[in-house]
Amino acid sequence: MDSTEKRLRDFINETFPVALESELAAEESLFDAGILDSIGVLGLMNWLEREFDIFVDDDDVIPENIDGIGPLVRFVERKRAEAGLVG
Repeated sequence: MDSTEKRLRDFINETFPVALESELAAEESLFDAGILDSIGVLGLMNWLEREFDIFVDDDDVIPENIDGIGPLVRFVERKRAEAGLVG
């Protein structure tokens, strides 16, 4: 597991205790699993910005980017690449 995925999983497990009930598959929906709701998304986006030094635009907050560990990893890595950040 790469460090981006580990950091995301650690944050989700610490912030949303329901996530601890089962091991989430990378492509499993965080909404369908009852882990994320609209308030949770706000906290997650704020954390992503601080943790990974990225800017999350309102247009970025779509299911394709945030509804699962896999989509989140790809989103963060893409945003970091766009910002010229490595790792």
